[in-house]
Amino acid sequence: MTVDAFKFEYPRVLSIAGSDSGGGAGIQADLKTFSALGCYGMTAITALTAQNTCGVRAIHGVPPHMLRDQIDAVLEDIGADAVKIGMLHAPEIVLTVAEAIDRHALKNVVFDPVMVATSGAVLIDNAAVEVLVRELFPRVAVITPNLDEAALLVGHPLLSAQDMEQAALALLAKGARAVLLKGGHLPGDTVVDLLVTNSGETFWMQAARIHSPNTHGTGCTLSSAMAAHLALGASLAEAVQHARTYVREALLSGAQVRTGKGGGPLNHSYAPVAMRLKSLR
Repeated sequence: MTVDAFKFEYPRVLSIAGSDSGGGAGIQADLKTFSALGCYGMTAITALTAQNTCGVRAIHGVPPHMLRDQIDAVLEDIGADAVKIGMLHAPEIVLTVAEAIDRHALKNVVFDPVMVATSGAVLIDNAAVEVLVRELFPRVAVITPNLDEAALLVGHPLLSAQDMEQAALALLAKGARAVLLKGGHLPGDTVVDLLVTNSGETFWMQAARIHSPNTHGTGCTLSSAMAAHLALGASLAEAVQHARTYVREALLSGAQVRTGKGGGPLNHSYAPVAMRLKSLR
């Protein structure tokens, strides 16, 4: 069959992130999410972690040239309709990713600034924080920090919805084009998330809290689901709503499942869909 005979392609999503040997977060969670939502997933691994449901034991960074080669190999051949960026542990890794965004003119880039694991383990070099703000915030479509990550970025704790709004605006002032600030760490039976954009749009979203011990990889899953829906053609606000729904259902479906001795993962495959097809014509 000749190249001209092909009629379709899959929606393609690249994850640039760290590996979770326990399978609940990082690129493993991303690939599960892409597949469950009918997208073709690819990876460029930034770091290897030795971890399980109880915590992170060790982190081994991938050399920048190897990360660059992974990204170039995938994009020069397969391409990507959207990109999810996760764990970037060192300044040189941040710069490698920023250069790749420019080199390949990447669109629909979702950046989850992974800094602290659910277990409390620090996953990023302190020197990388300033670099990622300067180099990545202006280059990506949206950043998705949780309250702890946003507090690190703005320099003070976030204790209320008012704090969330002020922090989101401060992150826009630092160069972000849009911010999805996840409010799950605030106390109460209602979880509130906030999406703000540099065009002045503000979306408050709330839902009843799901009480489950299995929340490992929730942030990774949300950002990768957003990237998948952007690849499928959704607007940013639509992608956020669809991703929140997916995560909530995955949490509910996995709440009574035991995986490991600590905080287990979501049920990413609670309702997988067939691989979507995009016309090449």
